Amino acid sequence: MYTDLKTGQSNFKRWPEALIVLQSIVYGFGDPISKIAFEVTPVYSMMTARYSIAFVVCLALFHKRIINTVRTVPVKAWLVPGICIGLTYLLNNVALSLTDATSVAFLRSLSVVITPLFAFLMYRRRYSKVHIALQIMVLPGLYLLCVRGGLSGFGAGEAVTLVAAAFAAGALVFSRKYLDMVEPASLTSLQALCSAALALAGSFLFEGGVHLGTTTTKTWLIILYLAIACTFLGYLLQNIALTRISARSVALLQTLCPVLTACFSFIILGEKLTAAGMLGALIIIICVAASTASEEE
Repeated sequence: MYTDLKTGQSNFKRWPEALIVLQSIVYGFGDPISKIAFEVTPVYSMMTARYSIAFVVCLALFHKRIINTVRTVPVKAWLVPGICIGLTYLLNNVALSLTDATSVAFLRSLSVVITPLFAFLMYRRRYSKVHIALQIMVLPGLYLLCVRGGLSGFGAGEAVTLVAAAFAAGALVFSRKYLDMVEPASLTSLQALCSAALALAGSFLFEGGVHLGTTTTKTWLIILYLAIACTFLGYLLQNIALTRISARSVALLQTLCPVLTACFSFIILGEKLTAAGMLGALIIIICVAASTASEEE
């Protein structure tokens, strides 16, 4: 057991939720720029570079904590959430190379309904009717945002994203469970290591090795952003938040990500959002705000 973040009890009571909102902003920008990088760099090779850089940053900052965790904590406590989150974002990025960023954001956010189901099946964790209703209500918003708002159809990219959504739910549920044993910085570091290992395996299986020879300066800057902001910071923000709020709450808050992805995709890629998409974004924001307000009560 480790000492929880008691200092988080400040005047700003909603700081865990704010961390997930920040994560959604970071990811929302990361999805469309990933598509730019995939135009010149193979998917698995780029992911290998991204997650390896993230792990090196973690190692430089938290090496003593990592060593202590590996020595004293059961392997499953970091390996299971590590594999889940590694497969989540690896499959997510494969999907981004196959279909629109808004399509990926929509289907990935279906983890909002898979997460409480996993939590119930594995740990018999029940949620209030209000929270269940809000999670169901957010689905029409996601549909309007990405399907009516510009979803390109259902193909290989969409199928891969659905699998990623299931692993995303597993990552949240298992991380929430094992953060009682592994402190957030160590779990973040070992999740980055698992992600790098999975990406490296994928690069040899599907690309014949790591190929970064065609990577431009612009692409390297994108990789650095994805490594430091999306992986290192994104994983860490999620793990810290999970020490204070439920996996279900995190999954619901992460439905803001497709809203932000749609905004950044319009600015960067020119993927337009229709009136239906704007209505969907509004529904999602209302559901998230209502959920936060109901928890405060």
